[in-house]
Amino acid sequence: MPPSDEDWMRQALALAERAQQEDDEIPVGALVVDADGQLIGEGWNRNIAEHDPSAHAEIVALRRAGQALGNHRLVGCTLYVTLEPCAMCAMAMVHARVARVVYGAADPKTGAAGSVFNLLADPRHNHRVEVVAGVLAEEASTRLTNYFRAKRGKPAI
Repeated sequence: MPPSDEDWMRQALALAERAQQEDDEIPVGALVVDADGQLIGEGWNRNIAEHDPSAHAEIVALRRAGQALGNHRLVGCTLYVTLEPCAMCAMAMVHARVARVVYGAADPKTGAAGSVFNLLADPRHNHRVEVVAGVLAEEASTRLTNYFRAKRGKPAI
């Protein structure tokens, strides 16, 4: 039986853990699966470590997937990410022609997959991305909340 959206999201959550543990980055993880169900790219937030404002987990995973395929188009691919994509990441998915994005926690401040903006479904774009929201959302949200609570010297929830 092929991995489910929850199975892939668990892998993305493991990448988010690496972001926090290895790089003290905001714990967001992402991975790209091709149309045949093969993992072709993964990443976690690297913007602090790499001094790169564009090195969000999704962008890192998309770059690696493009390199794996030898193409900037990721037709038929699904991107799994633990936090709802921001506008930058959403538009990168549109330009890459990603088929689906599956995310965990909603982002009520900068979410661009339906929370604040809905860039992935905007009919003005020449490509739209299917969105599946809320997969393992509680776990993803708790991880993010606890990261920021620890930064502020508060106990985990």
